[in-house]
Amino acid sequence: QVQLVESGGGLVQAGGSLRLSCAASGGIFSNYAMGWFRQTPGKEREFVASISWAGSTTYYTDSVKGRFTISRDNAKNTVYLQMNSLKPEDTAVYYCVAVRRQYYTGNYGPDYWGQGTQVTVSS
Repeated sequence: QVQLVESGGGLVQAGGSLRLSCAASGGIFSNYAMGWFRQTPGKEREFVASISWAGSTTYYTDSVKGRFTISRDNAKNTVYLQMNSLKPEDTAVYYCVAVRRQYYTGNYGPDYWGQGTQVTVSS
């Protein structure tokens, strides 16, 4: 059983930056592709980004390309989401996910979810 704990959310002005972190435990971290989803009230959870288990391949939803960067540190069992040039429409609860595969493009449900961290971008 993999446990995922997110941190780093908060309130930021439009144009600002935040870095989310997700610490994993309970499994062999390098055996999992990792990713981030987000959800706003009344909407389904949306895939944001993912990274392969070795960190060599990344995927992003179109709306965050060029602004968000996903990375991982397998020695620290941690995945990060650097979010720059934030927009009010990025406001959501962000969830860390783990998938027991090499690659993950967000096209099916992940194996594990974190509890989520709130990101609020003010205009």
